[in-house]
Amino acid sequence: MEALWQGIDNLAAWPVLVAILIGSVGGLAIGAVPGIGPAIAIAILLPATVFLDDLVSLVLLLGVYGSSMYGGAIPAILINTPGTPVNALTTYDGYAMTRRGEAARGLALAYSASFFGGCFSILLGLSALILFGPYLRDLGALFGQRDIFMAAALGAVLLIAAHRRNMGIAALLFAFGMLIAMIGRQSLKQIDRYTFGIDYFYAGFNLIVVIVGLFAISQALFLLTGKDADPPEARLRGGLLRGFGELKKHPLVVTISAGYGTIMGIIPGVGEFVAQFFSYSTARALSKEPGKFGRGAPDGLIASEASNNAVPAAAMVPLLALGVPGEALTAMMMVVFFDAGIKPGPDIFENNADFLFSLFIALLIINVLVVVTLLASTKLLARIIYVPNRLLGAFILILAFVGVFSIRNSFTDCMFAAGFGFLGYILRRLDWPLVPIVLGLVLGSIMIDKLTAGASQIKTVFDLVNRPVSGTLFIVILCVLVFTFVTALRQRRFEH
Repeated sequence: MEALWQGIDNLAAWPVLVAILIGSVGGLAIGAVPGIGPAIAIAILLPATVFLDDLVSLVLLLGVYGSSMYGGAIPAILINTPGTPVNALTTYDGYAMTRRGEAARGLALAYSASFFGGCFSILLGLSALILFGPYLRDLGALFGQRDIFMAAALGAVLLIAAHRRNMGIAALLFAFGMLIAMIGRQSLKQIDRYTFGIDYFYAGFNLIVVIVGLFAISQALFLLTGKDADPPEARLRGGLLRGFGELKKHPLVVTISAGYGTIMGIIPGVGEFVAQFFSYSTARALSKEPGKFGRGAPDGLIASEASNNAVPAAAMVPLLALGVPGEALTAMMMVVFFDAGIKPGPDIFENNADFLFSLFIALLIINVLVVVTLLASTKLLARIIYVPNRLLGAFILILAFVGVFSIRNSFTDCMFAAGFGFLGYILRRLDWPLVPIVLGLVLGSIMIDKLTAGASQIKTVFDLVNRPVSGTLFIVILCVLVFTFVTALRQRRFEH
């Protein structure tokens, strides 16, 4: 309990409170603009976090992460264009409500379901910390170098399996990310890997530079080369508070959806899309009128928004407990942990328990602040939808290069960022995912470091899995591979 009160006290500092406010309101605006999304915003903000306090940096990024999905529901419901990719399913029933003159009702349901999903996941995680915190520190003795290696390998397998129709491409891009992670001088044995005698390669690639290039610069190029959209104007009539009252009529759907989001957020490499699929499918199966789904069913809108907003808090669990990021956004946040000298993993519960409580309580404050802001300013935020794409692209491009240059005052970093930006642009045009490269870089670094550190204890391949934790994780990996293979085989037979 002492750590809990210390965590609350950490949040009382005015820079932290300002960061929560800026992150929350900024995330709403970012989510409301189609084409940006939290990944690009966090990529732009990462260089600035180098100059901020560790807790200030993290709550700022959490504010953007936790609030952008709220904002993303606004264009999804009003103009049938998701503000963030994870709001795509919201368009099915949200826009149908707008077309029949119920835009305010759709937004109200989206806000209330998002709030429930976010708070459900946060309170569950906070309760687990309070109840099991004293025992979680014992996890440190169970996780050795090989165990963390296998945990990272599991994250890689789950990531690739999540891209069901593009598993080969996802695996290839993940391997490319690992290759990037290997470039540079290996500090332990002073071995140069893939440097080719080029001085700029000795230090390896800065993670922030790669992320800014792949996400921010590529999206800027994508917007600059596209056409300016001219969305139709949608009018808002009616109060936004009534959604919280209507949510009471769907307790089973919203609870199951929040549960799916929490579970899928904890599993590395899965995230919002799978949670939404299960939630939406379950809500439709439970509905007495399944034919209304896709035509303005409130259950469908609730399922989509409750599940995707439950993921951010849950996604912090594998990052904090194992040091394994589950998706791109938590991988970006890992940079802040590294800069702060905080090592995510089992030992964090013993050494920085108050820090963990601060993060979860900050997420709770963010959700409350976001809903209050939305109720007061939805009509204003809705106007952001009409920002021209090319103007937006130019703005992102300028911020990205300024941010990259500010890290080390290096034009070389800007050149590398531009290179990764062009790569990201090509991948976007091919409709290939960017996330596997980032997770390949992060998880690849973990796997290489842990394998190198534990090399003296590994004589045969069996030595990788002869510990209880690593052996269990290996069995889970085999089960995931078998399940994925069988599912893909059945799907192929069905298509033919």
